[in-house]
Amino acid sequence: MKKVVFILGPTAVGKSEFGICVAKKFNGEIISADSVQIYKGLDIGSAKIDDMKGVVHHGIDILEPNENFSVYDFVEYSKQKIDEISARGKLPIIVGGTGLYVRALTEGYNLGGAPKDEALRKNLEEEAAKFGLEHIYEKLKKLNPEMAEKTDKNNKVRLIRAVEICLSKGEKAKNEVTIEPLLLALNMDREKIYEKINRRVDVMFQQGLLEEVEALLARGVSRDCQSMRAIGYKEVLDYLDGKTDLETAKELIKQHSRNYAKRQLTFLRGMNCQTVDVSNFERAKKEVFEIIERWL
Repeated sequence: MKKVVFILGPTAVGKSEFGICVAKKFNGEIISADSVQIYKGLDIGSAKIDDMKGVVHHGIDILEPNENFSVYDFVEYSKQKIDEISARGKLPIIVGGTGLYVRALTEGYNLGGAPKDEALRKNLEEEAAKFGLEHIYEKLKKLNPEMAEKTDKNNKVRLIRAVEICLSKGEKAKNEVTIEPLLLALNMDREKIYEKINRRVDVMFQQGLLEEVEALLARGVSRDCQSMRAIGYKEVLDYLDGKTDLETAKELIKQHSRNYAKRQLTFLRGMNCQTVDVSNFERAKKEVFEIIERWL
C-alpha cells in the first residue's frame, strides 16, 4: 500500500502552511482536500494560498465554478494523483478540511456511491424544476429513508445526486482502500481558532471578496451552482440580492465559519487521528516531523 500523509484540522488552523513545510521536508507533493479551492475564480473566499513555496499542488483550480464535484470524483482524482506522485518517488500529502473526502479515501466510505448518470440526472433536474424539491425529497425518502434523513432537502445538487445513487445502485458503495494513511489533526484552543476565523473574514473583504463574487456573477455563474453554496459566497450573494446588509453578511460568514470549524473538530474526533497542538508553530512543526519520520 502507498503511504499517504494527511494534514487535517479546522478552518484557519494553518493546514496549508504545515502542508508546505511537510512537503519540503519529506520531498512531497500536495493534494488539496478542499471542496471550494477546486474551483477557478473562488480564490479569496476559499483562502487559497498565494505562495506555494515551490511545492507542487494538485486539486486546486481544476474546475469551472459551474461544474459539480462529488466525493466519488474526489476519490477517483486523488487515487490517480497518489499513484502518480508515488511513482515519482515522492510522498503524497493530502491537506484540507473536507471530512467526507478524507473518510472516503481512508475508510472506503463513498457518499458519491455510483458513477454519474448524466441522462438520469437531467431527468431528475427536469422533475425538480417542474414539481419542486419537495417532490424529489419524497422520492428519496421512498428509495432510501436513511439517506434522506442525512440529505439537506433544500440542497438541489445533493438531493438529486442522492436519488441518482439510489436509482443507479440502490445504496451507497464502498471504495477499496489502497493507501496506508497517517492522519495528523492540527488543533489549538478553540477561542484562538475563532479569533483567527474572524480576522480572516475581515481580511477577505479587504482583499476584495465582494468584487470576486460580483465578477463570478458577471461571468454567468449562477447562485444555484455547487460552488456558490460555499460559506463566504452564499452570504455575499444574499447581500447582493438585498436580503441582508453588508455588516450582517460579514457576521454571518464569521458565524457560519465558526460553526463549520466546530463540526470539523467533532468529525476528526471520530477518526483515527494523531492530534498536534499548533499554538506554538515551531514546536508543532518539530513534533509533526518526528511523527512522520517514525511512521516512514
